[in-house]
Amino acid sequence: MKRTSIFVAAAAAAGLLAMSQAQAGATVDNVKKKGFVQCGVSTGLPGFSTADEKGNWNGIDVDVCRAVAAAVFGDSERVKYSPLTAKERFTALQSGEIDMLSRNTTWTITRDTNLGLNFTGVTYYDGQGYMVTKKLGVKSALELDGASVCIQAGTTTELNLADHFRANNMKYQPITYDSSDETVKGFESGRCDVLTSDQSQLYALRIKLSDPSSAFVLPEIISKEPLGPVVRQGDDEWFNIVRWALFAQINAEEMGVTSDNVDKMMESSDPNIRRLLGLEGIKGEGLKLSDKWAYYIIKQVGNYGEMFERNVGKGSPLGIARGQNALWNKGGLQYAPPIR
Repeated sequence: MKRTSIFVAAAAAAGLLAMSQAQAGATVDNVKKKGFVQCGVSTGLPGFSTADEKGNWNGIDVDVCRAVAAAVFGDSERVKYSPLTAKERFTALQSGEIDMLSRNTTWTITRDTNLGLNFTGVTYYDGQGYMVTKKLGVKSALELDGASVCIQAGTTTELNLADHFRANNMKYQPITYDSSDETVKGFESGRCDVLTSDQSQLYALRIKLSDPSSAFVLPEIISKEPLGPVVRQGDDEWFNIVRWALFAQINAEEMGVTSDNVDKMMESSDPNIRRLLGLEGIKGEGLKLSDKWAYYIIKQVGNYGEMFERNVGKGSPLGIARGQNALWNKGGLQYAPPIR
């Protein structure tokens, strides 16, 4: 019986991989034909991807989708969103249900090599942490021996959690849920002592509590979690568009080009800025896009710094410091290859 199950699972995976390869090279043509980018996002995570009462999506992951639409169409609003759980996200991309995935997803070797998918860059450098209630009375992740832990199924956090407790010779009881909202409800109802996830998500989930002051995030980071957009393998043209949409935003911040001053910057004599804005150099030729592809992104979505501050930075309810998400020349890790 077990062998039969393994065979069925392997056949299903092979079928999805064959389907994704069959669509190789066709994504941007399909996107242009239907007139919008179908983007997979979370089912609701403040700061990253969440919909308001009118169904308008916002967040840093949503802005990545909008940047790609701006590059392709010159219109950042030509996006349709598919809310996906952690379990659903990769199948949706492999099967062609979505054109790209922008859903707080960690870049790992398994996902990059075994699933027929490619990560195009890092939108947010994160790390896994723990949130506890104040009444639990602990101040360190090393004081959690015997704790019950709420966790979202199908995520790298499950594996990191097991590694951390094993490495520190501690025991725990996992309590799994299919969505982050269910995880928060489990934590708030007392089903578990601890909630674990990427630290940025913990700050986002904390503001969903009826009393956010009743809980806090422990200081320890137990993993590396580089989060970024994902596309199907075998379609270099689409891969390049999604990758360089993000790189254009990072380069724009480094050059001081913003959504407010980009029109004035069109008059700049700086050759780096002129290449970024499609005024000289390679322009849109390599990506087979309009020469103004980067201009549209910056004008309509903003540079990386604007996107960060608006959604998760100090100008947002999450209030997260730039930290390792600062540009490389300001002590952070964000770095984009040159446009030339």
